[in-house]
Amino acid sequence: MSALPTWFVYILRCADGTLYTGVTVDLARRCRQHNAGTASRYTRSRLPVELVYREDASARGSALKREYAIKRLTRRGKLVLIMRSAQAA
Repeated sequence: MSALPTWFVYILRCADGTLYTGVTVDLARRCRQHNAGTASRYTRSRLPVELVYREDASARGSALKREYAIKRLTRRGKLVLIMRSAQAA
């Protein structure tokens, strides 16, 4: 039996300073797709993007719930989340 994939919740900072939140199982591939303009309509017009936050999730459902919670945060709340993760690293 193979191990279940690790899901990631991530935040990108776009070239215009806006923040984009998403989920994936392959973070490196997804970031390449975003910067190639093939991942989402939102980021396509705001290139380049930079990965500024990532969080592991054990399953797709928990990743999607966390993504939803992060998307509901204010911009300030997202920036605090990003700063705290940078300080912990």
